[in-house]
Amino acid sequence: MPATTTDQRLLDSPGRADWLHTDPWRVMRIQAEFVEGFGTLAELGPAVSVFGSARSRPDDPDYELGVQVGHALVDAGYAVITGGGPGSMEAANKGANEAGGTSVGLGIELPFEQGLNEYVHIGINFRYFFIRKTMFVKYAEGFVVLPGGFGTLDELFEAMTLVQTRKVTRFPIVLMGKDYWEGLLAWLRGPVQARGTISEHDVDLLHLTDDVTEAVAIIQESAKARAEHAEKEAAAAGRPE
Repeated sequence: MPATTTDQRLLDSPGRADWLHTDPWRVMRIQAEFVEGFGTLAELGPAVSVFGSARSRPDDPDYELGVQVGHALVDAGYAVITGGGPGSMEAANKGANEAGGTSVGLGIELPFEQGLNEYVHIGINFRYFFIRKTMFVKYAEGFVVLPGGFGTLDELFEAMTLVQTRKVTRFPIVLMGKDYWEGLLAWLRGPVQARGTISEHDVDLLHLTDDVTEAVAIIQESAKARAEHAEKEAAAAGRPE
């Protein structure tokens, strides 16, 4: 395992002019990672990104939930994309694998994790978090978020921000586990909304459920609505003025 990560070296300020000689060359590595990600995933087809804790153990209910989610998404015709690590990520990849579907792992260089889990069919290891995050969104039709920690929360709130600012459109975000996520939603609807820092409808971007079938249905309904919207726009663009 490396003592430092590529992200860390990029973001650390050396306090001298070293960056002038090293950072411009990092652009080439960044470009190469984007090219690899785009090239590997371009023909993936319909997919859903699944997030969750790397610390979930195989005997945890959250792990079993991840397996069920992965299996159900494949049954519905989706590939499953995860961070490729252990815990709930491994569980979703395992479910996709057992269902005979496509299981994707987008790994990240970290000093305390080693490699992709054994259930990944298509795997990419990234050095930079921001490139990896782009791939999670670009090639997915929605997010399913299992209970998790800081990394999961980071991915969740980034997705919410992209939808709220309309950087992506009609992108469903499903939270699995009412007992885990209800407190967060209560906080958002309570003091956060009361301060006026989010609008009344922002929290409605999140769908909360314990039902795997319902989670998949939410993804499918959003995909259908997006397709219908695209057809209407295309028809409108083709009409004479």
